[in-house]
Amino acid sequence: MYNPDTELLFPLRVLPQLASLRGEEWRKLVERVSQPTASQIERCSFVLMMVRMGGCISCNSDSFRAMRGCTICAKQTVRRFKGADKDLVEQHRLLQKEVEQFLKGQSENLSGDINGNITKG
Repeated sequence: MYNPDTELLFPLRVLPQLASLRGEEWRKLVERVSQPTASQIERCSFVLMMVRMGGCISCNSDSFRAMRGCTICAKQTVRRFKGADKDLVEQHRLLQKEVEQFLKGQSENLSGDINGNITKG
């Protein structure tokens, strides 16, 4: 079954629909990540948080979640989170560090050749 609302990983286009699902801290986080001025690391960290919380990796086209779509799945994931808003904000902060460390490791493994082409080093 095909659902046009289903993607491989959590889509950032769903963010505006998540803002009102929890308290003030959550709303501020969602609004910050939704801003055009948000860094790629902030956005990637949010996507990673939602992917892990919602189990996007195990979702496939035949799953019930995929048939319902990413928007409904993400809303359900946020509503079902048992912790406080501050726990989600802290989780996002920790994932930002994780993404930064990953990117730092990737850049250390790459080097440029004489023409500026990136090669594995």
